[in-house]
Amino acid sequence: MIGLGTYAFFWQHSDQVPQPLSLVGAFEATKELGVDLFQICDYAPLETMTDGELVDAATAARDLGLRIELGTKGIEPERLERFLALAELFDAKLVRSMLYSPDTRPTLAQAEEWLRVALPRFEASGVDLALETYEQVATDELVALIERIGSERLGVCLDPANVVARLERPRDCVETTAPHVKNIHVKDFAFARQAGWVGFTYGGAPMGEGLHDYAHLLDTVRPRERGVDEPEVNEIVEHWLSWQGDAETTIRTEREWTRITVEYLRSIA
Repeated sequence: MIGLGTYAFFWQHSDQVPQPLSLVGAFEATKELGVDLFQICDYAPLETMTDGELVDAATAARDLGLRIELGTKGIEPERLERFLALAELFDAKLVRSMLYSPDTRPTLAQAEEWLRVALPRFEASGVDLALETYEQVATDELVALIERIGSERLGVCLDPANVVARLERPRDCVETTAPHVKNIHVKDFAFARQAGWVGFTYGGAPMGEGLHDYAHLLDTVRPRERGVDEPEVNEIVEHWLSWQGDAETTIRTEREWTRITVEYLRSIA
């Protein structure tokens, strides 16, 4: 399935705009695009919402016919336990995370210990845990960790844009992780010369206009060719959109990039 994530609403959710979009507002905007999946990923208010507010959000998603996935940062057992409980509330079948949180940077040995503590509950609940590829952990090391643990509920959230900052090639990241991918973050990316031609800026681009060889990703990972007995791999839209100078322009551009990305993904279905 094609889905939208909170990173597709990054500026619309932020306090940089006069009227920040609520979580339910993002749900409604998702449905208006004819999309039936939403990933609540690194959305800070989710950590502080009351039980009543969480129930209201989950009810709103169900009333709209939205499927939900969740995302956080970190793999401390207590964090994963909390998000597994949220997954039950939202009927979510996937939690995306990263090895590091804002407060913890476990060694690979510590990460393995924590994951082995948390995963039996994920296995019992039928919820997948997808660890994202990103620049702070080598892709080879992330895959080796997943393979050592060997849980059917543990895999990769593939975001090949992130690993460029580690001087890894996106295509290599795609090929290395392909057997373990459980979720995909979809955004395009490009380099642009800085003023005076003194260096480059690495950032987002409208989908289909940057460097992302998405056809190669689809051919390698095969998210749309999964059989009945294979776990699904959903494609979640997000952006790396820089501030466009003012709130109105930034919001308009963010919405346009979302529309472009959804249409792009549908066009290659």
